[in-house]
Amino acid sequence: MERRRNRRGGRESRIDPLPIRPAPRKDDAPSRHGDGAGRQPRRVAFKEKFSGNRSFVRRASVRPRHLMRDCVLRGMIRFFIPLDDAGDLPAWRRPFSLLLLWAVAMPIAFAVWVAVLQNFVIEVANFDGSDWGWLQSVREIPGFFAVGVILLLFVVREQILAVISLLMLGAAVAVTAEYPTFGGLLLTTLISSIGFHYYETVNQSLQLQWLPKDRAPEMIGWLLAAGSGASLVAYGAIVVGWKTFGWSYSAVLGVAGAITVALALASFVAYPQYNSRTQQRREFVLRRRYWLYYALQFMSGARRQIFVVFAAFMMVERFGFEVHELTALFLLNFAANIVFAPLIGKLVGHFGERRALLIEYFGLICVFLAYGGIYYFGWGVVLAAALYVIDHLFFAMALALKTYFQKIADPADIAPTAAVAFTINHIAAVFLPAALGYLWIVSPGAVFGLAAGMSAVSLCLALMIPRHPCMGQETVLLRRVAGPA
Repeated sequence: MERRRNRRGGRESRIDPLPIRPAPRKDDAPSRHGDGAGRQPRRVAFKEKFSGNRSFVRRASVRPRHLMRDCVLRGMIRFFIPLDDAGDLPAWRRPFSLLLLWAVAMPIAFAVWVAVLQNFVIEVANFDGSDWGWLQSVREIPGFFAVGVILLLFVVREQILAVISLLMLGAAVAVTAEYPTFGGLLLTTLISSIGFHYYETVNQSLQLQWLPKDRAPEMIGWLLAAGSGASLVAYGAIVVGWKTFGWSYSAVLGVAGAITVALALASFVAYPQYNSRTQQRREFVLRRRYWLYYALQFMSGARRQIFVVFAAFMMVERFGFEVHELTALFLLNFAANIVFAPLIGKLVGHFGERRALLIEYFGLICVFLAYGGIYYFGWGVVLAAALYVIDHLFFAMALALKTYFQKIADPADIAPTAAVAFTINHIAAVFLPAALGYLWIVSPGAVFGLAAGMSAVSLCLALMIPRHPCMGQETVLLRRVAGPA
């Protein structure tokens, strides 16, 4: 115990010194020749560092500024973790657990917003068809400009950007009911859409960076199942609580948005920042060897717009589905995804991306042709509802497109290419719904026939995927680059 004399009062005060790290012995010191003798293994050193061992607190003096410096250094050690060392953390603090938390947080706000928006704009905001069309156009604008994520990566990390995007989504959904005007809904929709699309862009990038290639399909399947489970709970709460407890739009949207905001903040506080194995390029990346991936992304976006815009509309227009019936159909979709999404992930991992995508596109051809047959042959509502569920399951197989890119991509290209691909995916969303809306007036069956044709084009493109894709073998048209002898 040290004793120092107070200059003013002359009294002695006791100061407890910080523990001093013992000097290394000569036999433990590293060699000058760089042989690393006496050094601890990386994994053991990390465990000791992360366990809060007091020997890692260096003491130069007892002045407060040095104490502050030591605390900051220890906080940085705990906050930034190399991805290879994340396996030493508890299971709930690993990267996959963070992705799982995000997969639950996003649908809680987004699913509730989608479920009540149509009724809210008609019953409260008094929207007409023109107002609804403008709202949907504004909603898709951020998806088209998802490439702007590349610019944001200059000033913020991807993991932080994902948290900020979730905060924007949750906050915008929470206050949506407080602005029941045309301008107010355009603003809240734009903010929530920016949060949703930028989160999806960054989330896809981090999935491909953090998940191992051999297990990525199965793990992405579990993430899809978790998201479907969150949506199922959100929809179920609306179905039960709306009539039973008389919930209002303000209460439903406010609670859903607040939950998403709380989970986003928890993901920032409870999880460290994972340093990826490869530094991502912060520039616009458009490579010729990724052309097949770009083409499949474009066709996927076009097909999905037809399904999202017109499939549910058909259930209401032709078969007179009411809100609770359509919601029940959504619940059935989510329940099916909870069960089958992990199985689909295992299927992709076992049979490969080529076979999985061929199965998906052939199945979608059959589904869209059957949709058209409902108008041409007068098939009934049971078949229409079954097709709606099957359609969702086939779209879940699109995770094979993510893992295909993971295998062929330069690891440094994942983040910028994810942003570019998300923009390509939304090109059709800008003009296709409005253009096909006019075709729908003339012949609804022709719209689904066009979707079947798009699926056939995707099937032909999927035939160009190699059985074992990798860098240098992105398509069957290229030979694998020979490695060094």
